[in-house]
Amino acid sequence: MERMKVLIIEDNQDLALWLVRFLALKNIRAQVETDGIEWCYQALTKNYDALILDINLPWKDGLEICRELREKAKTLPIIMLTSRSQNSDIVTGLDIWADDYLVKPFDYEVLTARLHALTRRDLKNKSTTQIGFWPYVIDLEKNELLHNNELIHLSHLEFELLSYFAKNIWKIISKQELAEKVWWEFREDFVEGKTVDVYIGYLRKKLDKDLIQTKKGKGYMLQNIL
Repeated sequence: MERMKVLIIEDNQDLALWLVRFLALKNIRAQVETDGIEWCYQALTKNYDALILDINLPWKDGLEICRELREKAKTLPIIMLTSRSQNSDIVTGLDIWADDYLVKPFDYEVLTARLHALTRRDLKNKSTTQIGFWPYVIDLEKNELLHNNELIHLSHLEFELLSYFAKNIWKIISKQELAEKVWWEFREDFVEGKTVDVYIGYLRKKLDKDLIQTKKGKGYMLQNIL
């Protein structure tokens, strides 16, 4: 069974170290991030199963971090840690779509149990037929793209290409990978070295500017518009 992987954003290094050690005993890999610049990159680009997020951070409020992640349509489970016991803080965290919270000091066994519960629920949610990348929603069942609830017409290949980007948001994808993953069943429509560029151009005309980024010498990347 593959080990769970979690990201911990916590400025209390002693607490973070104890969490890492305890979770390791439970066969859970944990990475600690205390840098205010790196948290967004780590949370968005790495394949974590859950995020443990402290509310009271010195460089940016954990509630704001949670809000920004949700605006980017990142759906990983989030457990908020807080030394604040006020109901208003808890309500605010849940209102911006945190999944759970624990008030410090907390029982590590309880944290572990909640991590397992949330990741089991998230696994079920991943079977959804919709993919969101704000302000767009892809409906995989209906083969539709919506922008603020308005339908955008895409050809079949355009839809397949955008869906692959959405499933790999914030990942740099090479032309070769796109050709193999998107055009494998449309080989008669594929022209080596040209087709990917042409269809990227088609999508850019129908989507917000700079949604699909060109990474020179590497490929393309779909990012969220904020």
